[in-house]
Amino acid sequence: MKIAILGAGNAGCAVAADLTMHGHKVTLIKTSHAMHDDNFTFLQENNGKMALDEFGEIKTAYIHKMSRDVADVRDAEIVIIYIQTNFHEQLIERISPYIQDGQILLISPGYLSTAYVLKHCSGRDIIIAEAESSFIDGRIMKPGMFRVGFRNVRNPIGIYPSARKKEAIVKLDQLGERLVYLDSVVEAALHNPNLIVHTVGSVMSIPRIEKSKGDFCMYHEAYTRDNPATWRILEALDAEKMNVLEKLGFARLSYVEACKYRNSLDADIDAKGVFFEYAEMPTRAKGPTVVDSRYISEDVPQGLVMMEALGKALHVEMPIASGLIAIASASLGRDLRVEGRTPEGLGIENIEKILKDCGRKEI
Repeated sequence: MKIAILGAGNAGCAVAADLTMHGHKVTLIKTSHAMHDDNFTFLQENNGKMALDEFGEIKTAYIHKMSRDVADVRDAEIVIIYIQTNFHEQLIERISPYIQDGQILLISPGYLSTAYVLKHCSGRDIIIAEAESSFIDGRIMKPGMFRVGFRNVRNPIGIYPSARKKEAIVKLDQLGERLVYLDSVVEAALHNPNLIVHTVGSVMSIPRIEKSKGDFCMYHEAYTRDNPATWRILEALDAEKMNVLEKLGFARLSYVEACKYRNSLDADIDAKGVFFEYAEMPTRAKGPTVVDSRYISEDVPQGLVMMEALGKALHVEMPIASGLIAIASASLGRDLRVEGRTPEGLGIENIEKILKDCGRKEI
């Protein structure tokens, strides 16, 4: 298949290489000059050569086309957005003139960006898919080389509109990325693991992040087996998330159970143990190295603010989410709610279309 990937950062480059190895014709589109320009220049000068180092096994792909022109999405059967969620709306509006009827637009992760697609691409005959998280975790170690830290055994995806789910599955299964399918993009948005684990782990570690001056690994320090207080905060936030899901008519599913489903095929294994094994992996990259990093400046406004806003609209108490937003905002010296996703910004009418589509309670 012809696939266009918007975003040439860590995840975009890794998935572009992975899909190329699966036999797809991939166009990798750099949407800004913000990060990883040296890697993109290397790819341009070396026929798209991108290597994946997966626990010592190195495989090399030659990505079909490198581009800085978002108009190149026109020829793709599947368009994948792989940029920070802070910039989803601007990018979706930017590509809207080039989106074609019949395409699938996959957003990874989504954080309910389906609403932005409905806002800016109305009238298009397209299918929208949202992923909970990236298919491959890791870092670009040097130009042309990506070290895989982890690969999900399942990648949950929500589909809109639900009436076209079977059609979407036929195409998306051809990607070869271990996809499984949810009832709605809403579940994909609220089961984004970064909503829970990044926000608690980073906000509660702000003094340590500053003191370490770049020598901090959230997973190795905030989430150890002997940090019960941090874990209780995570569970309290997770309970608020499940209360929102339940009020919307979805099943309650805890963070650890969602993590287990993504990360393990062993149905009998302890879910909390799966998370700690994931957190303790020696391949975990350091980070966040500064307070104003994506762990806070992305996942608080795009994740927590969205969840808090939905909770308030549904009359669900959200004290932990609100407290974390307040602390994060104070630490950065700016109001992250102003930057965040709200029903008004996403479009209340768009959220209600999404909920109505899957037969759930409207806000």
